[in-house]
Amino acid sequence: MRKIVIAGNWKMNMTPAQTKKFITELAPMVAGLDKCDIVLCVPFVDIATAIEAAAGTNIKIGAENVHFAESGAYTGEISAAMLSEIGTEYVIVGHSERRQYFGETDTTVNLRTKAALAAGLKVILCLGEVKEERLAGITDEVVAMQTKLDLAGISVEELKNVIIAYEPVWAIGTGLTATPEQADETCGVIRKTIASLYGDEAAEAITIQYGGSMNDQNAAELLSKVNVDGGLIGGASLKTDKFTAIVKAANA
Repeated sequence: MRKIVIAGNWKMNMTPAQTKKFITELAPMVAGLDKCDIVLCVPFVDIATAIEAAAGTNIKIGAENVHFAESGAYTGEISAAMLSEIGTEYVIVGHSERRQYFGETDTTVNLRTKAALAAGLKVILCLGEVKEERLAGITDEVVAMQTKLDLAGISVEELKNVIIAYEPVWAIGTGLTATPEQADETCGVIRKTIASLYGDEAAEAITIQYGGSMNDQNAAELLSKVNVDGGLIGGASLKTDKFTAIVKAANA
């Protein structure tokens, strides 16, 4: 059985005080729902507060980005060692908003992934096609290429600490969602690409999330698909009731 992971991506939302309140409210709502891992990836300034608030619960804490250098003249950046030392367990790498607004490329995504893994972090690696690529019928080629480039030089042993989050870029924050069949099909393409790189056993073991506007209304159907092993949740992760409903769908 592959591990199901429901991860919230808060993006640029929530102050430390709001973080403490949110997790204090969420913890009893998801207590005992242990058929999936529950992760909240929060802004850097919220991480320490989130770790403290989540102590003793089944909620794990992650960051939203990491730099690829160990240290140096990178004003405003955060290293993997910094995240690891304060108790961060997960980190999102290569989110479409980082690629779109901040110049991330498959090369830098690969470097960040390697740095995070070397520091003992678990990586949620995001990839997916834009609307023009979907309409052009090249989704499969795009996600296969991204998978290969983003995982270049990463060993099969390191892959055990990587989760792939398939996020059709056209479905992020737009209210649009890939159909369950589209999500399953493209996650399947990613799994086949992993098999070509690392073998069938690794491909069957890796968790592949869907990350395109999964919410409390569509989660159950998306999670029912054979190649969808969880979700990377945006807006719905900012509401305790909606996020809990998604976690419950993963535990059904």
